[in-house]
Amino acid sequence: MAAEANNVTKPTTTFTSHVLKIGIVGFGKFGQFLAKTMNKQGHSLIATSRSDYSDVCQALGVTFFRDPREFCKERPDVILVCTTILAMESTLRSFPLEELNIINTLFVDVLSVKEFPRNLFLEVLPEECEILCTHPMFGPESGKTSWAGLPLVYDKVRISEVGSRAQKCNDFLSIFESEGCKMVEMTCAEHDLYAAETQFLTHTVGRILSHMNLKSTPIDTKSYETLRHLRLYLGTAWICIMDCSCAMLIPWSN
Repeated sequence: MAAEANNVTKPTTTFTSHVLKIGIVGFGKFGQFLAKTMNKQGHSLIATSRSDYSDVCQALGVTFFRDPREFCKERPDVILVCTTILAMESTLRSFPLEELNIINTLFVDVLSVKEFPRNLFLEVLPEECEILCTHPMFGPESGKTSWAGLPLVYDKVRISEVGSRAQKCNDFLSIFESEGCKMVEMTCAEHDLYAAETQFLTHTVGRILSHMNLKSTPIDTKSYETLRHLRLYLGTAWICIMDCSCAMLIPWSN
């Protein structure tokens, strides 16, 4: 690569925090993972998903709606899209946007590729809608005990510079900053240029190792032990692997 990732990292910004009403669309493992921390911080959470997560939501203190229209009538401050990359377009295009107070709604995604959701948001959402693309570069395994030091990449695709709408974006970003995340602001195009190499290698190796029955032997080398531990760690990252695999089908601007 022509440049290192930290060359495009902008200076750290301190975000102030206010309580948000966050609506999570797609309440699978990653949505649940984020909800636990957001709930711990005191934010109000609602969720909707194709599958019935009523029991899971009840245990996490989240209000679940089977009907997306009823979900939208709750007028959340933030719509956090946590679907898989395969489901995102159909979900967004069929979403009842007319039920939202769209001018006061911030849309956020968390996919591991960024230009695809950015372009989809810009195409589907009304011009007055605020857009923030993010990639928490960690998940239920790597962020199980703490988010401290883990990168949160974000791009303020369409965010007001001042006023309450700008504050809403800062409030959302403060969720991650207050947990000690490394806040990295870069464009979606820059993110995907770096991720094309780093994530592809990481998850390709993870997928290969997950299909291998690596057993301990009396003569294990340190290198072999490392591979066995890597298999246990990466073998559970199925959501990220799926996103990364599907991303290879998406035209890259670079």
